Amino acid sequence: MQVVLLERVEKLGQIGDVVEVKPGFARNFLLPQNKALRATKDNIAYFESQKEVLMAANNERKAEAETAGKKLDGQKFVLLRQSSETGVLFGSVNARDVVEAAAENGFTITRAAVRLDQGIKNLGVFDIDVSLHPEVKVKVTVNIARSKEDAVEQFKTGKMFLRQTHDEPSSRGRGRGKPAAEAVEQTDDQPQVEFPEEASA
Repeated sequence: MQVVLLERVEKLGQIGDVVEVKPGFARNFLLPQNKALRATKDNIAYFESQKEVLMAANNERKAEAETAGKKLDGQKFVLLRQSSETGVLFGSVNARDVVEAAAENGFTITRAAVRLDQGIKNLGVFDIDVSLHPEVKVKVTVNIARSKEDAVEQFKTGKMFLRQTHDEPSSRGRGRGKPAAEAVEQTDDQPQVEFPEEASA
């Protein structure tokens, strides 16, 4: 299916480009989100008549995104979660959690802007891409820890931090061991970046 793009779409084209895409990609993503129109004669003529307006509106959105991006880029958010002794979360951290963490710190972003293709399932420090506009992308850091104290240690080392209590016999054969804390390499590397399904000719 051929469509004319109403905004820049990553790995696809710029505003005004007529491109060939899979029908499902057009129906499920491009058309309902007003990112493109079917490339009919009438729609192409409509685009040409509205091109200046569309370009101006895009430039305005881009400028707003750049302003917001300068404040958001590099921000660090702490999310406190329960986990197993090995650092595996009871549940996972997803785009909604990142949006809520940002909101708690005075930043407004949408779930669609957070580029996660799957939830984060381990404690640790993760860099996450946030797309505020097709041409404006920033990174935020999410620190998932059991406590604020552990989060501080994770920021220092960049690694998962586990604080455990082990049973260790005393010299008299009884007594509890001291709490043991250690930094552990993250078993789950950076969360994967999600991009829309690529169009194919």
